[in-house]
Amino acid sequence: MVRFLIPSVAVLLFLLEPEFAMLSPIEVKGQIYYLVPRFLILYLIFISIYYSRQRAVMYGLFFGVLYDVFYIDIIGLYSVLFPLICFLAGSIVKVIHQHLVVTTTISVVLVAILEFILYQFFYLIDFTTIPFSDFLRSRLLPTIIANALFLMILGWAFKYLINARVLQRAREVS
Repeated sequence: MVRFLIPSVAVLLFLLEPEFAMLSPIEVKGQIYYLVPRFLILYLIFISIYYSRQRAVMYGLFFGVLYDVFYIDIIGLYSVLFPLICFLAGSIVKVIHQHLVVTTTISVVLVAILEFILYQFFYLIDFTTIPFSDFLRSRLLPTIIANALFLMILGWAFKYLINARVLQRAREVS
């Protein structure tokens, strides 16, 4: 049963992201801030770190294609970025300890890199015209804060779920 729990959580997060995106933008003291939920990629990063980099890259490719088709209509952008981010996460932890705080920090930094790449791509194709300083202030920093809070709340649950699958897999091999 645990075998299907990891992909089921990924599907649930994929479906929940647009629901949480409906809460954005928010206005605070006359300033508008955009909070972009990146729950799925955060979960895929945790899979890459605690379970299997190869499996996370496959999930990243699958959900990247779904993301491209359902949300942005530019086929290939998320299909490339999601597996790349998963691969980077899995490669980074080969030289850094897999502690939950370190994993959370790596995840937040990789989400920031993802957002920056997306901004650069959309700026390059003239899909957005906002200056970098506005992007940094009104979108990147609020997104990083919101996703860091999400990981602080659910990061331990992700780790527990993935570790349960690792233990089940080890019992199956024995």
